[in-house]
Amino acid sequence: VQLQASGGGLVQAGGSLRLSCVVSGRLFSSYAVGWFRQAPGKEREFVAARGWNGISITYADSVKGRFAISRDNAKSTVYLQMNSLKPEDTAVYYCAAGVRPTDRASTYNYWGQGTLVTVSS
Repeated sequence: VQLQASGGGLVQAGGSLRLSCVVSGRLFSSYAVGWFRQAPGKEREFVAARGWNGISITYADSVKGRFAISRDNAKSTVYLQMNSLKPEDTAVYYCAAGVRPTDRASTYNYWGQGTLVTVSS
């Protein structure tokens, strides 16, 4: 299983971006997917996760109401819509796939390479 994230870039505070993550390999529809981020000098942190059936969806408190995770199983793609972006959202964003939609990075088996999001004030 390989993951390829894209969609990062430079945006002003208050703006929006949509990240995409294409998952290659079999049985994408059976995986839970998640997004994590890592800011310079900080540890990787959980952003959002979504179960294979779309019922289990969780968000970090810091992004609730601003970010939305979705998936298109037919395209083997997971998305992260980010609205009302803040400078503190600046980080490298990583997509991941695993068995369960948890907030713990250690539970995800497969990771993408990351895409940089920079939010200017």
